[in-house]
This record gives sequence, structure tokens and C-alpha cells, in this order.
Amino acid sequence: MSLHYAGIEMEDEFRNISEYGIRESSEVVVFLSTATCRNKDEPPARRLRVVVETSSSLLNAAKIPMEMKDSCSVKELKEQLVSSKALPVDDYIFIHKQRIMRESCSLRWHGVENGESLYVFRGTVTRSSG
Repeated sequence: MSLHYAGIEMEDEFRNISEYGIRESSEVVVFLSTATCRNKDEPPARRLRVVVETSSSLLNAAKIPMEMKDSCSVKELKEQLVSSKALPVDDYIFIHKQRIMRESCSLRWHGVENGESLYVFRGTVTRSSG
């Protein structure tokens, strides 16, 4: 996210907004950038052992041990679970540390560490327009 006032990007986090000339009724433009899931300087992939825990309504609260590279995306994790028949074909939401995981982002990007649990629920994420 970046903030702009009078054509100038407000980059300094520690500068008071009045120093930019912002007063009551001033208009600040906010640019939201799409979060990228890739880091240019990523270290080599490493293997993780995680436990995928299902909800009680999905496979009776099963705990599915998985081993995969931390560079794998959430989509690849889902595909592996479905292809191995650990999960039935459906739409799923994966949660790590109370945060919804993005399908296109890697386990590393989400901060998943060896031995942690991921939670899976049936469903989809939709963005409201408005």
C-alpha cells in the first residue's frame, strides 16, 4: 500500500502527516498493490512435515500427516491431498495460524514451519464488491 498527496508519495513512516501539508478535507490517494507470493532472493526449498487437520464435519476431524517442500503452493498441497484420496474433490479453505492461506502462495510465504498444523474446511473465499 502506498499513500500519495498532491502527487507526492508519503514514504516516511515517522513523518507527521501535517508535514506533507495535509489538513482537514485534504484528499489522500491510496494505492493497494497486489501481494506477490514470490520473493526474488528465496533460499533453496526445504522439506516440511505438517499435519493437515480437518473439521469435525469433514472426515470426522482427521489428522493427515504430509511431507512436502516449503516452496509448494497451497494449491499443490490441495491437489496432493485430493489425488491421494485423503480429501474428496471439493472446494477448500486452508488456515494457518488463524489466517486464510492464498492458493497461489507457497507454504514458505505463509510462514509454515516444520511440525505445524494446517486446518482445512470446505468452502471458498469470495471478495465483496463495494
